[in-house]
Amino acid sequence: MNLFAPPETIQTEVFARVPDSLRRARRTEWADFILGGQTVDCFLEGPSFDREGNLYVVDIPFGRVFRISPQGDFEVAAEYDGQPNGLKIRNDGEIFIADHKNGIMRLDPNTGAVTPHQTRRRLEPFKGCNDLLFAANGDIYFTDQGQTGLHDPTGRVFRLTPDGRLDPILEGIPSPNGLVFNPSERILYLAVTRDNAVWRLPMLADGGVSRVGVFIQLSGGLAGPDGMAMDEEGNLAVCHAGLGVAWLFSRLGEPIYRIQSATGLYTTNLAYGGPERKHVYITESETGTILRAELKVPGRPMYSHL
Repeated sequence: MNLFAPPETIQTEVFARVPDSLRRARRTEWADFILGGQTVDCFLEGPSFDREGNLYVVDIPFGRVFRISPQGDFEVAAEYDGQPNGLKIRNDGEIFIADHKNGIMRLDPNTGAVTPHQTRRRLEPFKGCNDLLFAANGDIYFTDQGQTGLHDPTGRVFRLTPDGRLDPILEGIPSPNGLVFNPSERILYLAVTRDNAVWRLPMLADGGVSRVGVFIQLSGGLAGPDGMAMDEEGNLAVCHAGLGVAWLFSRLGEPIYRIQSATGLYTTNLAYGGPERKHVYITESETGTILRAELKVPGRPMYSHL
């Protein structure tokens, strides 16, 4: 590929939109600090599919989790006192949430009950959990971002094992956000929003990391790289929040596609879905919509393999 040639552009379509009946236009504590006091009626993140093809997304400022049917119909799956930011579904169907206010939470999709899973390290609260993923062995990896950035590079990535052991695997990060493994789980990719970069974390046999480096350096936008997903060939999809695009990069970091938002600039996160997992579904948080585009290679299943 000619690295100096622009990648092919793919235009998204609007798959679904938060209905007016579920929008709440008012100031919130979260928006006061994150969006400079802007009034928002919703702010979507954390897309994940269950085995029935329903898409779950979170609504950060209002502590809600939406379930969206394959036809694009919204319903409230849960509402609680929190700021849910990331969401992943475990192999047994239980839902885990990275909550900026509370830590790592669990959602029972049958009852809508949200309960604590890991709310602090030792006796200290987290800075503000952002996103999470499951490894094949059931370990949970999650980012602790809070208000970190280039002015305060103290964000962290944690690993939580099924038996309850919690270890920081990387510290000193300016705004850690989305994270995803390559197919072999030997490389963990980390979106570092305020550095406008995706870092590459080689995983060691003992569970640590070594020789961490920049995999992709981006530019522009009003924020930076946010949520990410991986396809079956090891290509990395990256949402660029504030630029209104998602990028698809090869396993070597070469740009393959520029996936353009059909509306809004805050393309915050994405997940592969559809019958063959060849569509990406993107949360566009500015307008409260779910965007969709078809790609050639199916995405990796996001379930753990317990």
